Formats: sequence, structure tokens, C-alpha cells
Amino acid sequence: SSSVLEWVVAMGAMWQWAGTSGNERWKGMTWAMLPLHASGIAACTYHLFYNAPELKYLVTAQAGLTLAGNTALAVAAARV
Repeated sequence: SSSVLEWVVAMGAMWQWAGTSGNERWKGMTWAMLPLHASGIAACTYHLFYNAPELKYLVTAQAGLTLAGNTALAVAAARV
């Protein structure tokens, strides 16, 4: 759970850097990080409930969010 919190701090730092650097495209990096943050929350939730079979869909959701986040982050990084 600490890495999920650290991810939010990194998102905030990128948002601030956009203003400091004058390059607003850094804000795109922050938006692109959201699916990966949601992926981390999905993983933490699944494990918090001891990998309950009722929450098995979270594993699929985590995979999809990771794919979407990695793709979005690659596009956002290319734009910066």
C-alpha cells in the first residue's frame, strides 16, 4: 500500500513540474498514470480480502488497467 501512496506523490510531482517547467504536456503524464494507480488499488483490494474467489474479476481488471496504463504512459512520454 505504500507504493500506491508513493505513486500518488509522483503524480503530484509531475503535475507541479508541468507548471514549473512551462511544459503543460507533463500533465498528460499524470493523467496517463491514473490507470496504473487503479491497477495497484485493484491488486491491494484483491489481496486484502485474501484472494477471495468472488473478487477474481479484479485480477482481470488489474491486467487490463496495467495494459492501458503502460500504453497511455508510453504515449504521454513520447509527447513530452
